[in-house]
Amino acid sequence: MVLPAPNLDDRRFQDLVDDAKRLVQQRCPGWTDHNVSDPGVTLLETFAYVTDQLLYRLNRVPDRLYVTFLDMIGVRLLPPSAARSNVTFWLTGPRPDPVIVPRSTEVATVQADGGEAITFVTLADARALPTRVAHLATSAGGADAINQDRALQTGETCDAFSPTPVPADAFYVGLATAAPSCVVAIRFDCSVEGVGVDPADPPMVWEAWSGDRWLACDLERDETHALNKPGDVVLHVPPNHDITVVGGQAGGWLRARLTAPRPQQPFFAVPPKVRNVEAFTIGVDSDAVHAQLVEGERLGVSDGTPAQSLAVARTPVVPTGEPMVIQVARGGQWEDWSAVDSFASSGPEDRHVMVDSATGEVRFGPAVRLMNGGLRNYGAVPPAGAEIRVPWYWTGGGAGGNVGARRLQVVKAPVPNVAGATNRRAAFGGTDAEAIDNAKLRGPIELRTIDRAVTAEDYEVLVRRVAPEIARVRCVSNVDTEPGLVRVLLVPEVSGDPDQPLRLADLAPSPSTLQRLGAYLDDRRMLGTRLLLEPARYRGVTVVARVRAKRQVSAERLSAELVAALHRYLHPVVGGPDGTGWPFGRPVHQGEVYAVFQRVAGVDYVEQVRLFAVDLRAERPTDELERVVPEPTELIFSFRPDVLVEEAV
Repeated sequence: MVLPAPNLDDRRFQDLVDDAKRLVQQRCPGWTDHNVSDPGVTLLETFAYVTDQLLYRLNRVPDRLYVTFLDMIGVRLLPPSAARSNVTFWLTGPRPDPVIVPRSTEVATVQADGGEAITFVTLADARALPTRVAHLATSAGGADAINQDRALQTGETCDAFSPTPVPADAFYVGLATAAPSCVVAIRFDCSVEGVGVDPADPPMVWEAWSGDRWLACDLERDETHALNKPGDVVLHVPPNHDITVVGGQAGGWLRARLTAPRPQQPFFAVPPKVRNVEAFTIGVDSDAVHAQLVEGERLGVSDGTPAQSLAVARTPVVPTGEPMVIQVARGGQWEDWSAVDSFASSGPEDRHVMVDSATGEVRFGPAVRLMNGGLRNYGAVPPAGAEIRVPWYWTGGGAGGNVGARRLQVVKAPVPNVAGATNRRAAFGGTDAEAIDNAKLRGPIELRTIDRAVTAEDYEVLVRRVAPEIARVRCVSNVDTEPGLVRVLLVPEVSGDPDQPLRLADLAPSPSTLQRLGAYLDDRRMLGTRLLLEPARYRGVTVVARVRAKRQVSAERLSAELVAALHRYLHPVVGGPDGTGWPFGRPVHQGEVYAVFQRVAGVDYVEQVRLFAVDLRAERPTDELERVVPEPTELIFSFRPDVLVEEAV
């Protein structure tokens, strides 16, 4: 049971007033009017009120001692984390030479009335590389590609897919060079021949070769309506786009691939015909963070004593995945001192510091007196007079950086040949600094783990400690055939509207988070165990339903609301029966989908619900089931639901 906290004085306001009136009767018998209208009673109540406040403060002493104890065992408030987003910089037009968007370019939201603009900073140089179409090819049903360069050179018409299109047909566009992270516009001259397909919902995806596999491209817009009319297809090419050989020709290949249709989704009956294809770069994507970079800040001069501390000028310090470095001048050279979590394992010659991200304090190692009278230094001591600086650090962060899609619009400093910028998806990962109440709850949990990962729960606690941008974590062991393998499944925070569809890419932790967690847990795992950090696994499910609307209810509006309710209920972070994320391993039943739909205003009745298991790699439904049962390590993932709403007659 929880140890009861002592109540140092349990008297309250009314108790104090009653005690005072009893003393009045004993010591001032001539004072007979004890009603609230008497001025003397008013004074008694005033003093009782002030005393009650003092007693309240006295009873807070155990809380203060508790916080002091947490500080003694090394519990520190978690700093804020910075939101991240991918920003697209749009060019003024196609350029013959590369356009470079330099590192630390600032992009901000439009300043609202009375509010401050939210600024993001790019993390690396971004290069918009010029490109053109060099080759064309086609493939039937996943077979080897056939070169179509003749059609490109002569302007002849060629079929984009098989005479009778089937899933896995593909139309290949080979760029002269790879275009990693570029926004490429492919200009088609097509005729309206793609009979049978719904131009607004074609069973087709655009992909790019990434060096070892084909990766999906983000589609900015498709003016061709699935290659059915002249226009541009604008694609965001993945950052690892690479050269490969297709149809006997090397190039930076992109392709439009037909996928298996969902239930009730129209498919091509006749292939589109393509007469001419051009390509050019119109933008470049760059990762950005909601923080500001501070470079070359001088902290001060060492006094030569152990345990000295200095502080950076701007707080809080935001962790970005790269370890913070302090530099000390020695002999005309700058020596790097690395940040550690504790001086417990630091020797007298180890150049270590501890950094409190919340306060910005930089502490050097202490000297501890031993029983024999000597001193032991835990960490080296900078020589007296040595200058100390921070080469760089990030400051800022917070939940306010989780801005919505298309909110970043202002490039603060002009970049040559760049017309503007925007974020096509919502920013994610921003969290505020930890509150003291949460630290009180976390303290006993951290004390239990003693900074070591032994049980599965220990791994989960340590992940939450070091990575606040991770929303859910699940550690599983003894489920693989390899002895000693510990698998840690991660679900990152997902910003944006939970009623909107998710992409699997949105549920992948950032490489910097994986790197930081891997290094942190590797120092704390048991010997003989092997650690594997990876995104959580997902079991796809497609819901196909037919619903009858009430009278005077718009079918289009109700269909959108039903799909939104389904996305929210099957959400891995905020979904599930209790709204804390879909539970690992929990199946989804037809019956609960009926219940979700029936709760939406405007629904008369749900006529039919069908569940299809989905192969997420191939992006196609497989089997129709009454319930979709994931593995114990899997979460349900809603994939392209299809809800038909019939209006009342």
